[in-house]
Amino acid sequence: MGAVAFDPACRRCPRLSTYLDEVRVRWPDYHAAPVPAFGDAHPRLLIVGLAPGLHGANATGRVFTGDHAGILLYETLHRFGFSNQSESQFNDRLRLKGCRITNAVKCVPPRNRPVGDEISTCNRYLRRELEQLPDQAIVLALGGIAHRAVLKARGLRQALYPFAHNALHALPGGLRLLDSYHCSRYNTQTRRLTPAMFDDVMRRARCLVDGE
Repeated sequence: MGAVAFDPACRRCPRLSTYLDEVRVRWPDYHAAPVPAFGDAHPRLLIVGLAPGLHGANATGRVFTGDHAGILLYETLHRFGFSNQSESQFNDRLRLKGCRITNAVKCVPPRNRPVGDEISTCNRYLRRELEQLPDQAIVLALGGIAHRAVLKARGLRQALYPFAHNALHALPGGLRLLDSYHCSRYNTQTRRLTPAMFDDVMRRARCLVDGE
């Protein structure tokens, strides 16, 4: 499947489309549609998450906004100079600086678990987003699914680039892939990902973006 521009009316995945229809009925004020990327149009850092949360990005229409997963992310982005404020609320004045955020899957999946076919189908949009990055850009993958989606979009073998927290991979063509555990409620509450650990990743991303 070739790369294509984001389609806000995409219904290529039957299970996700049916689920969104059900969500709209239950929560008529929710965005309940594919969620676009958010941030700088020409970023040096692209952050790739998993998928919109039911009561987060699926509700607000902005990635990592409205639920627990975005709290640590936006606080840390602000601390390292990638945003003008530390919180994200839809229709606020938040601006990302040299940074853009997207998801491997653009629609909310049931139980927050996309299946393989859905990840593959949505990969065409991620491929386009990666193609538009400048040379030597940094891609920060939040979690193993995002990591594998980036490699798939670049046509690369997964085994050559194993996921590990704070691992850095030089990809063919100049992109650099940096890994982190996802900033989900589960990971932060179980201390699999602590604020200090996420600071280390974002500090590394900041240095790479600045050429240090």
